[in-house]
Amino acid sequence: MVSWLSRRAEVLPSPNIWYYREAYELENRAQDVDGEVWRVLREECDWTGRDVLDVGCGDGFHLPYFARDARSVVGVEPYEPLVREAQKRVDGLPRVEVHKGRAQRLPLDDASVDVVHARTAYFFGPGCEPGLREAERVLRPGGALLIVDLDVTSEPYGSWMREDLPHYDPPAVERFFERAGFGCRRVATRWAFADAAAAEAVLKIEFSAPVAARAIAEVLQRNGNRARDLTLPVGYRVHTRVKPTGLVLPGHSAASDSSSSSPRMP
Repeated sequence: MVSWLSRRAEVLPSPNIWYYREAYELENRAQDVDGEVWRVLREECDWTGRDVLDVGCGDGFHLPYFARDARSVVGVEPYEPLVREAQKRVDGLPRVEVHKGRAQRLPLDDASVDVVHARTAYFFGPGCEPGLREAERVLRPGGALLIVDLDVTSEPYGSWMREDLPHYDPPAVERFFERAGFGCRRVATRWAFADAAAAEAVLKIEFSAPVAARAIAEVLQRNGNRARDLTLPVGYRVHTRVKPTGLVLPGHSAASDSSSSSPRMP
């Protein structure tokens, strides 16, 4: 997950997947084991037979899931080593591509996809307006932008995040997305770890050392200090915005920023 703390750089290094890919793979496999986020996403915008773009796709973990039902899937990732890993993951899957690119300048044509998905990548609130405009540009009318992020108000994970990010303001972020025309659904999920070592490896790449130590102790306590089959409740927010098919409604981002529908510059 990219830091919320700065928007000056075009691409901000991700403190976890860029440097700890094996632990991040453990985390991806542990997350949302009951498929609640996928259920909500499909309720918001079913991608069956449609063209999907995954922004900030990392090493491509979610691309095969979309590929089961979508007509085509494109992953865009700014970090070259992850682009190569994602390409390896989807090798052999028909109609799935991975390209190097940034959320602020997507390597896709105007009105070329039906669904733009981003999960814990780039779209963290104020400062992500260039990416919102780009998503609007590449979406067809009636298409949807689906943004999945961790719910920083949900316990216990949220308290650990707030301790490491004392200046992060969850209500302000939610107001930002509401003003930009998004709906929000909170999703309760369950993470599951095979053993304590896996939980420890994941929490250590998500939090500072002192916060990770507290999180590990709390997870063990929640699970009766057993060494295997640990679970952790984690909340998410799913923000959804549908691109208008006719006249732009007041309050929608396209109403105040015509660049969302202008051609992409090379």
